Amino acid sequence: MAHNNVRSEHRAVLVISSHVIRGSVGNRAAVFALETLGHPVWALPTVILPWHPGHGAATRSVLPAEDFSAIVDDLCRSPWLGEIGAVLSGYLGNAQQARDIARLVKAVRAKNPEALYVCDPVIGDKGGLYVPEATATAIRDQLIPLASIATPNRYELEWLCNASLPDNNALMRAAGTLGPHCMLVTSAIAMMENSTGNLLLSGKDALMAEHREIADPPNGPGDLLSAIFLAHIMNGHSNEKALQDATASVFEILAHTKKQGANELTLESQTSSLARPFATVQIRHLHNPAKQSK
Repeated sequence: MAHNNVRSEHRAVLVISSHVIRGSVGNRAAVFALETLGHPVWALPTVILPWHPGHGAATRSVLPAEDFSAIVDDLCRSPWLGEIGAVLSGYLGNAQQARDIARLVKAVRAKNPEALYVCDPVIGDKGGLYVPEATATAIRDQLIPLASIATPNRYELEWLCNASLPDNNALMRAAGTLGPHCMLVTSAIAMMENSTGNLLLSGKDALMAEHREIADPPNGPGDLLSAIFLAHIMNGHSNEKALQDATASVFEILAHTKKQGANELTLESQTSSLARPFATVQIRHLHNPAKQSK
């Protein structure tokens, strides 16, 4: 079942991810996109850094586990919890945070049973895990099963499923084993040369959105894509329209950032790309081997 019937205009989104002082990754990217697209945001940082560690040495500050848990306690009993229409989680500071996020998601759903939970398992890339294995395991075991929508990249999906996924058929089969009804797999294998793809799986539907690959992109497109896709779903767009527009927005912003020679996403000058992208994105309807009629 698609999420087309879920309309949550003006509902707040609770975003739980990293916070950088300089840059447009994690919460900085997600909050900007969601607010630009009309949603109030509650933002809970999991870790604070001066900038993305890919730029060089960066002090990493994580709240003590008991303090993070106490903040989650406050949020769970908040009189305003019913304002929240969705939760989006991304990069975690440690494995213990997964348990607290899981109970926060359950508290939100107790107030609003239709609330969506998007789990972006930010754990690695083609080079392997870049978080401790305990953190990746906690995300897999405690958060993925709760998710309405999960948004792993292809390499994260390989780790989550403990399998090599050399083609899109393998990606589709693997995604069907994880639990979330809707899976948006980034860095999927595009059919057009020199392109990259976002593969959306929901029920029997399998949709591929492709765009030209941009070499050496800045950090943050995955965080941005998850937030834009969620905003469009909450605003009542079909899965296909949400996928197409979210992919086009990210592609436009990446292209503009590269043209400007910036090393961080230039979100502040690209609000029109968030709201009304003009980039052409190829949408393909694929056969999903994991959902064959019996």
